[in-house]
Amino acid sequence: MRLKDKAIIVTGGTSGIGAAIATAAIREGASVLVHGINEAEGKATVERLGSKAVLCIADLIQDSAPETIIKSALAAFGKIDGLVNNAAIFGGKNISEQEIEHFRAMIQVNLTAPLFLIKAAFEELKKTGGCVLNIGSINAHAGESKLLAYSISKGGMQTMTRNLANANGVHGVRVNQINPGWVLTEREYRDKIAVGLKPSWPQDLNRTDIPSGVMTTPEQMAEGAIYWLSDESRPFTGSVVDLEQFTIIGRNPEKLG
Repeated sequence: MRLKDKAIIVTGGTSGIGAAIATAAIREGASVLVHGINEAEGKATVERLGSKAVLCIADLIQDSAPETIIKSALAAFGKIDGLVNNAAIFGGKNISEQEIEHFRAMIQVNLTAPLFLIKAAFEELKKTGGCVLNIGSINAHAGESKLLAYSISKGGMQTMTRNLANANGVHGVRVNQINPGWVLTEREYRDKIAVGLKPSWPQDLNRTDIPSGVMTTPEQMAEGAIYWLSDESRPFTGSVVDLEQFTIIGRNPEKLG
């Protein structure tokens, strides 16, 4: 088992990519603190995951949340081997519609909270030779016009990953990032239904949308995450890996064929 006896924190771990990472980590022998904001959803998730999962409810919009999460992990496991910064607010506005409060919330949850989670966990990660895995987005490279604040937050995360990796490899703490592309999460499915797509929309996509013909799943993202959480990826740090079906930054249907 690739994560045997490791203690891992997964923020935003009650659904989507986060829940898939938590599931895979437990399968590989880890104990996992599953963080979320929806208590009912969180309880259902940890019940499904079993005795090696514990739940922590904390709203990352609050400055106190990072300390709460780290203290909960230490109370449950006595150590921290890995931190997965997965929780994020998605959506956004273009420049004409951007509101300052929306921008502040996006930066707080998607960038400030991950930074201070790393800070709160840092001494424990030094003790274990642990690692951080930040879950970014291909939107970090530029992003869609309607995802302005989200793209800025993920671009900041990418810089944060490389800065912390450069500074702290000497301390034995590795910091890496994966940038998912378009993933068929429960939220993505619901969002597309809400804007008028048919229930069968994932099967109706053509290869200008999805080159392989099949959308990427949270479980596939989780398998990529396991490598970076495991000792197999040691000593690599500062890596930012795009996990996207196009071999260019973003999506450009004109590249098809």
